[in-house]
Amino acid sequence: MKTEALRARQAPLKQKYRDDPDSALITLRAQGQLGENVTCRIETGRALVEAGLHRAAGGEGLLACSGDMLLEALVACAGVTLGAVATALGIDIQDGVIRAEGDLDFRGTLAVEKEAPAGFRAIRLYVDLKTQASEEELDTLLRLTERYCVVYQTLRNGTEIGITHSVASP
Repeated sequence: MKTEALRARQAPLKQKYRDDPDSALITLRAQGQLGENVTCRIETGRALVEAGLHRAAGGEGLLACSGDMLLEALVACAGVTLGAVATALGIDIQDGVIRAEGDLDFRGTLAVEKEAPAGFRAIRLYVDLKTQASEEELDTLLRLTERYCVVYQTLRNGTEIGITHSVASP
């Protein structure tokens, strides 16, 4: 996509959100159906994903792991955000790879050690680009990618989260 095309697409949305801030508040939703053998089927916009236990938690390793999916969401969001920012700034990226890795201690997930966290201890995001952009342009690109990547910001800053439930009779 060219810079002008992206700006043309986003301009009316930006104006709408300036004029009516409430119209910018969108609720995204995801839903999964519990399955047999400790699985959960997630319907994405394009496919059906079946998630299960990671090998380190007793799974067979044949199904998607939710930890992997979290990292994949980060990579996808960072990649799309970086592409949009590069396009908006007119920075030509010939090629690029976004990678994420995270450290988990499965003692926490399996309740083996109370002090071990059940979540990621650390997540690292790597951006490898093929570009003629200057160091200043790259600094701006990465700073703005970090600033506007929804998943990155959510993970970095945390967000309020809670669980509610309902029970239906079998």
